[in-house]
Amino acid sequence: MSLTLVIGNKNYSSWSLRPWIAMTAAGIPFEEKLIPFETPEFRREAGPAAKVPLLIDGPIRVWESLAILEYLAERFPGAKLWPADIAARAHARAIASEMHAGFTALRGHLPVNFARKVMKRPLTPPVAADVARIEAMWGECRTRYGGPFLFGTSFGAADAMYAPVVSRLLTYDVDVSPATRATMDAVTALPAWRQWRDAGVAEPWVYAEDEVDWPQVHRA
Repeated sequence: MSLTLVIGNKNYSSWSLRPWIAMTAAGIPFEEKLIPFETPEFRREAGPAAKVPLLIDGPIRVWESLAILEYLAERFPGAKLWPADIAARAHARAIASEMHAGFTALRGHLPVNFARKVMKRPLTPPVAADVARIEAMWGECRTRYGGPFLFGTSFGAADAMYAPVVSRLLTYDVDVSPATRATMDAVTALPAWRQWRDAGVAEPWVYAEDEVDWPQVHRA
């Protein structure tokens, strides 16, 4: 039975990026259904929670990025979305959950926007604290598990949860350590990353709430 992943746009939708890049990088076959936000089709197709991403697997409907990743890990154990070692798996789940529930200052100040021209935006103290926490977290993972991804040589669920952060750090030209840059480089080297980025940049939709330079929209 084939999977369908219902997503929002690719330029702004950080939540949609997470399961999409995980499935694409892992080679999990699925049909993509992109529904623009704020359209009648979105309200009709986005499920009871009116949220994307939404994974459809026959009669099963799963929404929320982290829940989708957990479902995929059970459905496709060969994809190895979580580390095999129990301690590493617990660590991966903890940092994935921290991303899911936190970093609100970073999210609000530096919204995902692949099409924006790369240029700095001054960081507020709460945003700088979020960046520092993420850098420390990533550094610990790379030291403990060897890289190039957070938990070793394979891109997994934890990496997918932080993929939008990679976009944010790039788009707003945030100053980061060499170790953080190496983690970012590993993600952006993925064919799946380039495929999503190129599609996002090509989209026609512009949403003022996600354009920090509005009304002067800066596009690459």
